[in-house]
Amino acid sequence: MTKSVNDEVLDAALDEIRDNATLEILCSAAPTTRTEAVTTYALADMAVTSTDFTKADGDVSGRKMTVAAQSDVDVDATGSGTHIALVDGTRLLYVTELASAVSVTSGGKVDLGAWDIEIADPT
Repeated sequence: MTKSVNDEVLDAALDEIRDNATLEILCSAAPTTRTEAVTTYALADMAVTSTDFTKADGDVSGRKMTVAAQSDVDVDATGSGTHIALVDGTRLLYVTELASAVSVTSGGKVDLGAWDIEIADPT
């Protein structure tokens, strides 16, 4: 059975995130709601705009969007960051787990590397 998808279909999903995300948040656990991301598990957050996202072909197939690196981000709470969340004014848009935890201290700064959101072609 053959399956395929036009890149524009995959891009539409990525565009929803790019066009609406307003905050990137370092979290101490995986949030399942916007409230958990911005309040319960938030360690540090930074405003993002559409210019922080770049779309391209996926590493293996499909499409990906790279979220730009952020540096000198103010830390609001002490803890171990394990996840990054993207939110808009009302929704939790995307959550990813970090490859390794980042220890942060309230009042300090943290640098977060670039990371990808990737949607593979159907198989």
